[in-house]
Amino acid sequence: MPRYRMRRKVFDKIEKKLLEYNGDYWEQGTYATGMRGHTTRQKMTAALRMLCYGKGADSFDVELGMSKAAIELAFDNFTHDIVQIFGKEYMRKPNADDLTRLLDIAEQRGFLGCPSGWKGQYIGHQGEPTIILEAVAGPNRWIWHCNFGSPGSLNDINVLHRSPLFDDLITGNAPNVQFTVNGNSYNMGYYLTDGIYPQWATLVKGIPLPCDPKHKLFSEKVAQYRKDVECAFGILQKKFAIVKGPARNWFGPHLRNIMETCVILHNMTVEDERGLGLRHEYDEGTPACVLPRNEPSIDAIIAQRNRIINRPAHRQLQADLIEHIWAKIRTGTKKCGEPKAL
Repeated sequence: MPRYRMRRKVFDKIEKKLLEYNGDYWEQGTYATGMRGHTTRQKMTAALRMLCYGKGADSFDVELGMSKAAIELAFDNFTHDIVQIFGKEYMRKPNADDLTRLLDIAEQRGFLGCPSGWKGQYIGHQGEPTIILEAVAGPNRWIWHCNFGSPGSLNDINVLHRSPLFDDLITGNAPNVQFTVNGNSYNMGYYLTDGIYPQWATLVKGIPLPCDPKHKLFSEKVAQYRKDVECAFGILQKKFAIVKGPARNWFGPHLRNIMETCVILHNMTVEDERGLGLRHEYDEGTPACVLPRNEPSIDAIIAQRNRIINRPAHRQLQADLIEHIWAKIRTGTKKCGEPKAL
C-alpha cells in the first residue's frame, strides 16, 4: 500500500489493535436513521492521508465521502491511539540485545562503545515560531529516541539540558557499556554528533578543518556514520509530509501525538521490511530483564553529571578513537594487500 507508506499486513495489524483498544469509535456504527457509519478502514485512510500528504482535512472530504469534522476526529483518535497502543514497543529504549547489535555494528566501523548517531533539527531565530525534534537513530534506520516539543528559540546546544536522553545515565539506570580503546578503558557509551555540540564525554565530534591524515580519516568516518541518522530523518520526512509542513491549528499535545505517531509508523515499517532482505534486517532479540530502578542521592547525580560534561574526557576519547581507527584501517589494508588508506 504505497499511499499508506506501509505494507498490507502492517495496515491490518494496526486495524486489529485499534479495534481492540477503542472499539467504540473504530467499529462501524449505525446512525439513528438506520444508515451505516464510516468503516474502520475509511477512518484509518483519512488519518493516514493527512499524515502522508500533510494536507488539511477538507482536501479529502469528497474523495473519502467524509465530512471535514469526521476526518479531523479520525485523525485525532488515530494519532492518540497509535501512541497509546504501540508507543511502549516502538519507541522503547534499546534492551540488552539491541545494544549488543548496535555496538557490534559500531565496532565493525571502528567506533567502540558507540551505540548510535544523533541529530537535532530546529529552525529558530527566523521570525516564526518553531519546535525542535531531537532524535537518535541507528544504522538500520530505527529511531531509538525522540524528544519533541522544545521551543525553536533553543538550539542544538542548550536543548541538551532539557533532553531526557541522559537521564538514565545520570541516575545510574542506563545499560552498562564497557570498552577499551587505544589502551584506555571507558564505562560510558557515546553518540556521534556534528561540530556544534559541546565537548561532553558522551559526545564525539569530527575534527573541524582537518589537516593531519589521521584527523581527515577520523572526520570522514564520523560523517559516514552520521549519515545513518540523516537518512532516517530523510525517510521520515519523505513518508510523512506532515512532519515538514505547517502546524496549522493543532495544539502542543496534538503535535506531540502526530510526531510520535510518525516515528512509530516509521519503526513499524522498518521492522516489517527486515523480512525483505533489506539492510534493516537483523535477528529478533529477547526481552531485557527489568531491573530495580536506582534512586541516587543528589550528590551522586551531580557527580555523574560532571562526569558527562567533562571536556578533558571528551578530548581523550576523541584522541583514542582517532588512533584506533587509524591503526585499524592501516592494519586492514595491509592484510588485504591493498595500498594504504591515505
